Amino acid sequence: MNSDPVSSAFLAVINANQGILHRVCKLYCQDADDRQDLYQEMVLQLWRAFPRYEPTAKISTWLYRIALNVAISNLRQRTRRPAPERLGLAVPEVPLPPSEGPDSEDLAQLYRAIERLSDVEKAFVLLYLEERTYEEMSDILGITQNNVRVKMHRVQDKLRQLLTQPA
Repeated sequence: MNSDPVSSAFLAVINANQGILHRVCKLYCQDADDRQDLYQEMVLQLWRAFPRYEPTAKISTWLYRIALNVAISNLRQRTRRPAPERLGLAVPEVPLPPSEGPDSEDLAQLYRAIERLSDVEKAFVLLYLEERTYEEMSDILGITQNNVRVKMHRVQDKLRQLLTQPA
């Protein structure tokens, strides 16, 4: 059976770059089910946008732009609607492996501080941690490089303040 070349190309892009999508999901959703739902929504929106992708742009820039927009929209929708009631069933949690090493508490503290940032500030932190250049951030976020520098500086200052405040 012959598969559609567009579908094959799309799946190759998603498979090669799914780490980007997972990192965005982790940053914007604490619950595993919410992360899965967000991931699926991102893939759906990427599929819808795929015919309009211009190969002259970096694929990672295109992915980040759509993924961040979907994540922020999804977060806004979740905050507007009331939280669903949990089932009264005792569902066992799957334990995560314990973090090892001296930096594990520092990393946990950093993630707690990041959770307190605005949606847009989280996007800056994610792109910074992904070691994206200001030029790439500018393309992804649709703002000038100068604006990226200013906003990045403000986000870094805010994170420093959050990290020095008692939890």
